[in-house]
Amino acid sequence: MDGYISTNYKVASDQGTFVLKVYPQSKFEDVTGETAVIKELTNLPEKAVSRPVENKNGRSLSITESGVLRLLTFVSGKFLAEVDHTIPMFESMGQFLASMDKDLIGFRNSAIESRKLDWDLQHINQSRQLKEVIRSPEDKKVVDYFFLQWDQHVYPVLPSLRKSIIHNDGNDWNILVNDNKVSGIIDFGDCSYTPLINELAIAITYAIFEKEDPIKWAKPIISGYHQIIELEEQELDILYYLIAGRLCMSVCKSANEKNIQPDSEYITISEKPAWDLLRKWIAINPIHARSEFYAAVGKETAPTRDIDEIISKRLEHLSPILSMSYKTPIYMHGAAFQYMYDQYGNTLLDAYNNIPHVGHQHPKVVEAGQTQMAKLNTNTRYLYNELAEYAERLLSKFPESLNKVYFVNSGSAASDLAIRLAQAYTNNPGIVVMEHGYHGNTRQGIEISQYKYDSKGGTGKSNSIVQAAIPDTYRGKYTGLNAGIQFAKDLKTQIENHPIDLSAFVAEPIVGCGGQVPLAEGYLKEVYPMIRSRGGLCISDEVQTGFGRMGSHFWGFELQEVVPDIVILGKPMANGHPMGAVVTTTEIAEAFDNGMEFFSSFGGNPVSCAIGSAVLHVIEEENLQENALSVGNYYMEQLGRLQNDFPEIGDVRGSGLFIGMELVKDDSKSPNTALASRIKNELRNQNVLVSTDGLFDSVIKTKPPLCFSHQNVDEVVEKIQTILKN
Repeated sequence: MDGYISTNYKVASDQGTFVLKVYPQSKFEDVTGETAVIKELTNLPEKAVSRPVENKNGRSLSITESGVLRLLTFVSGKFLAEVDHTIPMFESMGQFLASMDKDLIGFRNSAIESRKLDWDLQHINQSRQLKEVIRSPEDKKVVDYFFLQWDQHVYPVLPSLRKSIIHNDGNDWNILVNDNKVSGIIDFGDCSYTPLINELAIAITYAIFEKEDPIKWAKPIISGYHQIIELEEQELDILYYLIAGRLCMSVCKSANEKNIQPDSEYITISEKPAWDLLRKWIAINPIHARSEFYAAVGKETAPTRDIDEIISKRLEHLSPILSMSYKTPIYMHGAAFQYMYDQYGNTLLDAYNNIPHVGHQHPKVVEAGQTQMAKLNTNTRYLYNELAEYAERLLSKFPESLNKVYFVNSGSAASDLAIRLAQAYTNNPGIVVMEHGYHGNTRQGIEISQYKYDSKGGTGKSNSIVQAAIPDTYRGKYTGLNAGIQFAKDLKTQIENHPIDLSAFVAEPIVGCGGQVPLAEGYLKEVYPMIRSRGGLCISDEVQTGFGRMGSHFWGFELQEVVPDIVILGKPMANGHPMGAVVTTTEIAEAFDNGMEFFSSFGGNPVSCAIGSAVLHVIEEENLQENALSVGNYYMEQLGRLQNDFPEIGDVRGSGLFIGMELVKDDSKSPNTALASRIKNELRNQNVLVSTDGLFDSVIKTKPPLCFSHQNVDEVVEKIQTILKN
């Protein structure tokens, strides 16, 4: 029979069926301890576990030249892995495990207590080091994430958990079933002195493999266990993370074995359900899991504060000028990659937030910030390696001429600085801006943002501003292949009729607040030379379009086959950590060096640089630019399919994972603001996040983290389709 440490034989005799186990002599103390544990199980039925059979000398173990021999009774039944599962069966599993553990509470054994087994959850760090052999970066990040959650939620409470000797390996090939009830358990080779709750966590982990709703199937096991041994709130609080920890141990060990035996089909097959469950687990809000686990034992978690109360408390101290998304605002709790968790237990698919560029709480980014913050955080008046190293890495992504960088702590500050650079270089006041453009919340940022200066509360366009018509081939003056050239000609005429010397032209490659409008093909190729011929500089605002989001290119300006003089960076640069930058040429930087020091208290600090560098590393390691291209193209195709079926969809546009879907009322392209709002809020009610934008707020905008998947796209599109049908 199969064995890990021992060699096992099934023995059939006229006295019954037995199992003979032969261990190396070095395992004598361990086997003695395991035998003592089995003998302690006096309240379990005699045939529920393999009982030791004494030899002729009245001892449970025989020492021979072949090793340590132990004869055990044979436990009959079908393995849990071989039968159809039912809720009553799982409840009986919890009862069985608790009955076994109840026998062992208070029992002590030095041989068992001195063990430090790899499969003991309290020693999870022994498996943690194996994660480096996981081949797929996409898989590894999930394991890294849950290890970080372990550090935050489990590690601090480990010393206060009640401990006992437990079986420690209630997997579906160790648990036996008869007549729809768990009737036995085998293999005490991993029994350990460890937190009692680990027994339940391990059994649940394997029992819920390949379950569509794993929480539903975990609950009867918890309920059954609680009927025998009352579970403590502290144990229920961390159960979600213990299950994740067991899964991480499993996949780390499988990855290590696969590294040793790369052609082993058995390892590949056995690890698949663990990976499937781990990916499913990350889409479950920990608050939901905890609430359901409490419900399984007849307890309630503390009530979550009402959303109206939260809003009221917010308005006590903050101005209502700080808007909230959706008719029903979201009371957030946490997030992981493309998922966000609210305080009420809901998991929300984030198809909206482009700031967490490589995914919410990406562990590599989090660890980079934690590690550097614990070491050094200061300003650029001191020397530290992180600044120059990150600057070099960032600039390697740009054309050779763009070789100088200024770090600040927001895209708004970067926009402000970019205009200062341009005006210092040209000594000219005039700025050409894009219709519906937005470039930040500073005074200078608002002055160059038609989206702000012409909106409610704005003061209108200043005399130094030339406002270019947005080269929109859907709603604009021109359509077709030459639209970009025609829009550029109109701008040339406009500039010639405007008696002001130019310092800069600033535009996003896709105008976000204008409704996710890509600049007409060839537009910048015509405009950039025109601006430069009049002494101005060309600024590309890449705050939303940069860092691989376009899919086909790393920067949005590359879509137009141009090289700007100045580039503005922000938002996704550090995955939500406040960071921005301006990239420019040596010549422009030298002109700015006019004797006045430039200094940003936080711009370019070592923590920001470490985080920014981690973001670049993740983009490369996980091929996120390629994912943006693949998933983005699929997204556009699926929305285009909807457009064919629903005339309310007037246009689908964008690049990579920067997409807009414009809603209209009829063939005249009349904007359908109400429908856009309904789709946005209905999706929010169905736990999918998108937003609206554009001049009439009639464009659904979707700019998800770059880890967004084809399956995520299907969920969004299917729900939009259902809303449109109704």
